[in-house]
Amino acid sequence: MTQTPSPLSRTIEFADPTATAAMGMTMSGLEFLRGMADGTVPPPPIAALMNMDIETVDQGRVTFGGTPDASHYNPIGVVHGGFAATMLDTVCGCAVHTTLPAGKAYTSIEIKLSYLRPLQRGTRVVATGTVTKPGSRVAFADATLATEDGTLIATASSSLLVFDPRA
Repeated sequence: MTQTPSPLSRTIEFADPTATAAMGMTMSGLEFLRGMADGTVPPPPIAALMNMDIETVDQGRVTFGGTPDASHYNPIGVVHGGFAATMLDTVCGCAVHTTLPAGKAYTSIEIKLSYLRPLQRGTRVVATGTVTKPGSRVAFADATLATEDGTLIATASSSLLVFDPRA
């Protein structure tokens, strides 16, 4: 007889994302992300959902940390690739955001990922995103995801559309 595992649960709390986005439109991308890093700007809901946080913010480069838990597992008992994809997409976008003036936004238009090894829950990882070419219409960034000891988990390259969301 197969035993049904006991259910696990997780509660997610987050700030109103529309208020945060409105605040962000009044600041340069670098100021906005530094505000998130120092706690003066609330992080977006995805940060709580994915257990990730900002570690460093510089012009054209950001690092985020994250720790997957059992809620990120797929049916075969490893962290779903979407966890790595979300972290890599996030740092690519945020690295580009640090190069943008107030009133500008971005969105991913293409991302290519290479998964190098599986990830288990409880493993703290660091995602680093670096702008390879800033732009006023399209920008480009690369990213890595590694364990704290430097073991590479995945890499990405991304193209991002830069636009005025008020238009």
